[in-house]
Amino acid sequence: MRRRTATALLGVGFLVLLSCGREAAPTAPSAPRSFLQGTWSGTITIEREGQSSSGPMSWAVEVVDGTDLRTFRVTIRSQHAWLPITATVTSAIEPGNQPPARISTQGDYLSPRGCTGSILSVGAADATTINADLTGVDCPSPSGSTFTGRFALTKG
Repeated sequence: MRRRTATALLGVGFLVLLSCGREAAPTAPSAPRSFLQGTWSGTITIEREGQSSSGPMSWAVEVVDGTDLRTFRVTIRSQHAWLPITATVTSAIEPGNQPPARISTQGDYLSPRGCTGSILSVGAADATTINADLTGVDCPSPSGSTFTGRFALTKG
């Protein structure tokens, strides 16, 4: 019995010695985060042909690596009745990477009317809200192919 206990203790001691001096595997430092990163949701209002209508909108914002936290890839999901789209566009903020900041967004989207449309927005972003105006060009139609609007988003 003593021999088994002694052998067991030696085994445990050997394992303890093997683990001494070992450190956890190094990990890469986590990427810095921007106040814009994350999910934003709110309402988009579109004005076209003299009429205004609103619908839900969300943004999923990711920092573009190597851009000093000032350039972003944004996935827009609009559930507006006239503009039901999902599009990945680019946003940038200035003058720095801290709130409050001026935000501009631009990109193309696949229109539900069978063409490629373009949007451009300019506005203001702070730690909890984005408010911006919007201008777009959609498929040509007899009444025109441009639209304007605005949106208000909150984080979370």
